[in-house]
Amino acid sequence: MFTGIIEEVGTVRKIGGGTLAIDATKVIEDVHLGDSIAVNGVCLTVTSFDREHFEADVMPETVRRTSFAELRKGSPVNLERALTLASRLGGHIVSGHIDGVGTVTDLQREGNALLLKVAASPALLRGIVEKGSVALDGISLTVAAVTAADFTVSLIPHTREVTNLRVKRAGSRLNIETDIIGKYVEKLMATKDAGQTAAPEAAGGITPAFLARYGF
Repeated sequence: MFTGIIEEVGTVRKIGGGTLAIDATKVIEDVHLGDSIAVNGVCLTVTSFDREHFEADVMPETVRRTSFAELRKGSPVNLERALTLASRLGGHIVSGHIDGVGTVTDLQREGNALLLKVAASPALLRGIVEKGSVALDGISLTVAAVTAADFTVSLIPHTREVTNLRVKRAGSRLNIETDIIGKYVEKLMATKDAGQTAAPEAAGGITPAFLARYGF
């Protein structure tokens, strides 16, 4: 689990053959084999590392469902280590499981902010609400506006400077993860609307079995 607060921007060293190698410094200071690191919002498992880089296995399914197919040697990628019990939750709860990919359609200045508009599918937009949270390439952001075809986030200068958003332009594709709390609410409401009997864990709150069912 992650927070959407990017720790550093790494650089792709190589990608191919089911392996992604990334040059990094901060996120590998205390890394161990098997640790989770979010790369552009995608939760990956460290399979090898040294003082300058780490590697992770990437399944074909992951490439198909994310923007990883567009990564090349030298591509900047957002990196975040998994949340610990001692970590501050500065963003929002991010699972590292991408829901889909959106496309940047417009960037406009508004004072010291940059309005970033992203087109997305109706299925993705259903889980995005104004003033709610969304993760773009692993970055926790607040939604400024939503329409039937896209949504907008407002970026402060610091966010652009410390993430890969500084190189994004119209046409760039971004990994999108919608708010997991919204997913739980939608699931529970769908169950209620269908007239189904609530599952024991739903009636009793969030339990270990409930979390396991949804990938935790």
